Amino acid sequence: MQQSAIALQASGFHGAQLHGRPQARRGAWRGATAPHPVQAAFAQIGHTDTAHMTSSGSSSANSPKEAKKLPIAYSPEWMALREHTKEVESLHLRDLLVDEERTDSLVREHNGLYVDFSRQNVTETTMQLLLNLAERAKLRTKMNAMFAGEHINNTEDRSVLHTALRMPRDEEVYVDGQNVVPDVWEVLDKIKDFSERVRGGEWVGATSKPLTDVVAIGIGGSYLGPLFVHTAMQFDEPCKELARGRRLRFLANVDPVDVAKALNGLNPETTLVIVISKTFTTTETMLNARTVRTWLTAELGQDAVAKHMVAVSTNLKLVKEFGIDPANAFGFWDWVGGRYSVTSAVGLLPLALQYGYEKMEEFLQGAHDIDCHFRDAPFQNNIPVLMGLISIWNSTFLGRSSVAVLPYCQALSKFPSHIQQVAMESVGKQVSVDGEPLPFKAGEIYFGEPGTNGQHSFYQLIHQGRIVPCEFIGVVKSQQSVYLKGELVSNHDELMCNFFAQADALAIGKDSVTLRAENVPEYLIPHKTFSGNRPSTSLLLPSLSPFRVGQLLALYENRVATQGFMWNVNAFDQWGVELGKVLASRVRTMMHTARTRSRRITITDGFNPSTRKMINRYLDGKNQMLYPEGSDVFPCDLIHSDECEAKF
Repeated sequence: MQQSAIALQASGFHGAQLHGRPQARRGAWRGATAPHPVQAAFAQIGHTDTAHMTSSGSSSANSPKEAKKLPIAYSPEWMALREHTKEVESLHLRDLLVDEERTDSLVREHNGLYVDFSRQNVTETTMQLLLNLAERAKLRTKMNAMFAGEHINNTEDRSVLHTALRMPRDEEVYVDGQNVVPDVWEVLDKIKDFSERVRGGEWVGATSKPLTDVVAIGIGGSYLGPLFVHTAMQFDEPCKELARGRRLRFLANVDPVDVAKALNGLNPETTLVIVISKTFTTTETMLNARTVRTWLTAELGQDAVAKHMVAVSTNLKLVKEFGIDPANAFGFWDWVGGRYSVTSAVGLLPLALQYGYEKMEEFLQGAHDIDCHFRDAPFQNNIPVLMGLISIWNSTFLGRSSVAVLPYCQALSKFPSHIQQVAMESVGKQVSVDGEPLPFKAGEIYFGEPGTNGQHSFYQLIHQGRIVPCEFIGVVKSQQSVYLKGELVSNHDELMCNFFAQADALAIGKDSVTLRAENVPEYLIPHKTFSGNRPSTSLLLPSLSPFRVGQLLALYENRVATQGFMWNVNAFDQWGVELGKVLASRVRTMMHTARTRSRRITITDGFNPSTRKMINRYLDGKNQMLYPEGSDVFPCDLIHSDECEAKF
């Protein structure tokens, strides 16, 4: 295949043969050459989604003259990576891992973070080709546009500036000609003042009792991110001491069981409720808010809302109509997406009430530290960029559609769920920013569970089933110390022994020769063979302080942004969640009609036979068909009433 050197913009790398073994160099990879563009069918572009193609093999949405709209997929850099997969698929990690120079070249460190990419199915050539692709994709230009406040969310005509939420007070970033950093700090100052007044006993409830319990009502990004951070900080000793005597609960699901779980054991007199909804119209959140408001007012009267409920919202009109004083509303902006809102009032208000504002400052500093690294570091040393590029290599070029996030730290038990939303809602897209169908697969399925729990759950598949790239997260210093005299290692050491072992087990495996040498019966050898060559990245944090939690959050946020920029998709909208909401509204209307008129759903209501029969099955199974009830209905252990007391 004819080849030509690819000029790198401001990289300083030098060309080398595509299939030659470049001399390893710590902290950088040497350049590689790539073929000229190929007049290729989509199958040559990557692991191809052909659902939108015609029988002739061409895309009905992308004629040859329109192919320029997807330059990355037709570029020589892309084709070089497609060709390079053949070489990589012939290599095994058990052989690659004995090369210490290669290992050194695939380890990155930044301000305490240690990230080892050496167990990925990559060579130095792979990494250079990925860096070449990043240059072709104008990754740096797109990153700069985000940090500059340009409207990179083109479908909603918005800036994307969650990074501004953690900028120092004296920095500047402009949206439509206005510096937004002072606005951010106005809200931060308000959070500081309010949290200190509540924690200090200056702001009290309707009966003059201190508000020691907080219920944060929100869903999606208003819930998963704050819950992850709360769980991560809960057993950090300084945070634990600051939270002594306080409780923080989250209410997300509209399921009444979640309501009962959130309110169980709480006293309305000592409970502060935060309603988190940018528009104050989110269906589930507002129903839960009305439910908890009823729980409060049944005990304390209507006037209690002013003292016991605050809002995180920008819709002050609806906040006031709900009964909350607009002065007790904490704002955020349309340039903050829900899944990126943890460092806004969405997360900071409930967390500051629990742990104190100073800990939130440390958390913000950690996130800002990684933002600066992402913005400024050269790509060959840029950890979020490298994580994003390797994800693209695994998913789009090698066809591995899942990612397992595996924290060997119970305090990070909620981290996989948060990253699941950040990643899948951001880059789970089928079209480019221009609305053109993607001729390759984008996005991955994220899941995870803390180690070692996951080892006794789904690791079987990861070791001997489908290839699932893994991301192991370990912590050097545990938040809690437990060691029993006479044991070989401490409890945390035992946990980390598994952290180190699992990554090697996936990479190296165990072959039939080794099994026979161990005198394993022949009939068991196929069952006990581990193919190995299964990729993973290992990330070590020195501790899990608020600063480190902020680093971890921003690391993954910026990694996902990298993937969106590389795939040329809009990682900051989420139109895929809208259709279900619209259909649910229709079901809601018909269910109300069925309840109030005591009738079944019929064919004239417009539902398909399957849905119609399931709804009727549901309605038939309920004890009470008629709504509305004569009074509010609550579990007796959550709300006091004469009717409940009469039963006991």
